[in-house]
Amino acid sequence: MNLESMYQEVILDHYKNPTHAGLKAPFDAEVHHVNPSCGDELTLRVKLSDDKQTVVDVSYEATGCSISQASVSVMAEEIVGKPLPEALDKLAEFEKMITSRGHYAGDDEIIGDGIAFSGVSQYPARVKCALLGWKAFQAAAAESMEEQE
Repeated sequence: MNLESMYQEVILDHYKNPTHAGLKAPFDAEVHHVNPSCGDELTLRVKLSDDKQTVVDVSYEATGCSISQASVSVMAEEIVGKPLPEALDKLAEFEKMITSRGHYAGDDEIIGDGIAFSGVSQYPARVKCALLGWKAFQAAAAESMEEQE
């Protein structure tokens, strides 16, 4: 099995068997993001630790294409339980890879299964699909941090 087939398998598995799907309580912040170019929609909740240093939970409801739904599932799997700075580093690495138009392969040591979306970067119309959940997490985490201040 070649690398591209393995990546397709990861995406298909997360699409068919999403992790952290279904909105859960308690949560610190909830955001709703829409990708108007293809109709993807996502409501995402984030729960941080009391000291706002760790991602305790991420839950979501998503409709749309397989890329957007699989990407948010992979993202949740990669960041739940991680220190917030590490989760934000994963987001930055994923965004760098996915917006590179195929010029940057990404670092699987940082983004784990997020690397499966590296091929999406060659399809500009799909980049927003893959980023939807990651950017929703960024917004929800920022909102949660603002509440602390």
